[in-house]
Amino acid sequence: MIDPSNTVHVVGGGLAGSEAAWQIAQAGIRVVLYEMRPLRMTEAHRTEGLAELVCSNSFRSDDAANNAVGLLHAEMRKLGSLVMRAADANQVPAGGALAVDRDGFSAAVSEALAEHPLIELQRGELDGLPPADWANVVIATGPLTSAPLASAIQALTGEDALAFFDAIAPIVHRDSIDMSVAWFQSRYDKVGPGGNGADYINCPMTREQYDGFVAALIAGDKVDFKDWETSTPYFDGCLPIEVMAERGRETLRFGPMKPVGLTNPNDPTVKPYAIVQLRQDNKLGTLYNLVGFQTKLKHGAQSRIFRTIPGLENAEFARLGGLHRNTFLNSPKLLDLQLRLRTEPRLRFAGQMTGCEGYVESASIGLIAGLYAAADARQAALAPPPGTTALGALLGHITGGHIETIDAGPRSFQPMNVNFGLFPPLAAPPTHGADGKKLRGPDKTVAKKQALSARALADLDGWIAANLPSAAAAA
Repeated sequence: MIDPSNTVHVVGGGLAGSEAAWQIAQAGIRVVLYEMRPLRMTEAHRTEGLAELVCSNSFRSDDAANNAVGLLHAEMRKLGSLVMRAADANQVPAGGALAVDRDGFSAAVSEALAEHPLIELQRGELDGLPPADWANVVIATGPLTSAPLASAIQALTGEDALAFFDAIAPIVHRDSIDMSVAWFQSRYDKVGPGGNGADYINCPMTREQYDGFVAALIAGDKVDFKDWETSTPYFDGCLPIEVMAERGRETLRFGPMKPVGLTNPNDPTVKPYAIVQLRQDNKLGTLYNLVGFQTKLKHGAQSRIFRTIPGLENAEFARLGGLHRNTFLNSPKLLDLQLRLRTEPRLRFAGQMTGCEGYVESASIGLIAGLYAAADARQAALAPPPGTTALGALLGHITGGHIETIDAGPRSFQPMNVNFGLFPPLAAPPTHGADGKKLRGPDKTVAKKQALSARALADLDGWIAANLPSAAAAA
C-alpha cells in the first residue's frame, strides 16, 4: 500500500486522469488512481481499460506549425506526456492527422500506469465528494461523471455551477468576418452590463436570403442523439436553430434573427428582412459566437449553410455548433488559476469537465493539473504556462478568458477546443514573406499561424527551463 502522508488522489481513469497521475508520479509523488470501471460502467465505455477512447480514434491534426491542436501535441511531447507517447506508439495511417489504434493506445496507457512504482490503481465508484482527509485531489471524471459524484459537486458549488447539457453555438474568428457587409451595434443601441452600445456584429439578410437559409437549415444533415442522450429533452433556452426553423418560416425572425432596433450603416435606407448577430466570446475580442445558433447539424452542413450568411462567406470557425449531454463546471467562477476549487482548494479539477473539448485538450489539462498537484505536494510554487502557448491559452480560457454576458442572456462560458483565437495577438504580425513579397489573403493567414506557433514553442521552452528543469534535461 502507498503511504498516505504525501499522496495525491486522482479520481477518473480517462485521458485527463491518466495523464495527471503520470505527471505526478514522474515528479516523484505517490499517486492513487481511482477508476470505477468495470464495477460501474458508463453509458459510453465498453472496456475497463484506462484512457479508453469512446468516440473517434483521431487526435486531429499533428501539424505543429499551422494548427493549434498540432501545436498542443508538440507542447505535450515536450512535457513528457504519457498520452502522446502512447498515441505515437500506436499510430495508424490518417494523412496529416494523428489517429491511433484505440485498443493498443488504451493498453499502452494502462500498462505504463500499472508498472509505475509510485502509482496504485484502485477500482470502485466514489459515491460522493472525496474523503476530507484526502488533502490533494485531482477530479477528472469527464463528461459522464457518475450521478452521485456530480450531485455532490453540485451541492458543494451551487445549482448553476454544473451543466449537464451542452448547447454550443458556432464560434467565428473575428478577423474572418467581412465588415464591409456587417456592422457593430446593439439593439436600440442599448448599453448592457459590460457593453458599450455597439456590442454585437450584425449580418443582414434579404427576404430571399432568409428563405433560402431557413430551407437549408431544415434540409441539412443532422447528427442523431447518442443512446445516452435521448432521455435529455430540449428546453426552450437552447433549442437547435433547425428545430426553431421547423416550427414555422417566420419563427427565427421573431427569435434570434429578429431585425428590430438595428440600422445598417452600410445601407441605411434598406431595412434588413432578418439579421444574424454575433457576440464577443473572449476577452481578447478575437472570437465571436452566433447568437442563438446552437445546432445538431453535421459539421459539413454547418460550414456550408452558415457561410451563406452575408458577411460570413469566408468565415473561419474556431468551433462548430453542437448540442449534447455533457457535465462541465462554470470554471471561471469556481476554479482558481491552478484549477483548484476556490471554496475547497484541496480539490482540483481536470479534463473535459473543466470546459475543454477534445481528447488532446482534455489530456493537456490533466497534464497541467498533475504538475500543479505535484508542486503542491512538494510545497513548491509553479508559475502558469505562458498564455502565448497552446497549453497556457487553453488554461486561460478555462480560468477566465471568456467574456461575461453583456445582456440578460445565459451564462457565457462554454467548452472549447484549442484554437488560435485563444492566443494573444502577435505584437508585429508578419506582413511580408521570405521572398519579400507582401502577404495577402490565405498566405497572410498561414504566416500568422506559423508565427503564433513559433512564439508558443519558444515561450514553452523558456517556461520549462525555468520551472521544470528535469523535463528540460530529458528533452
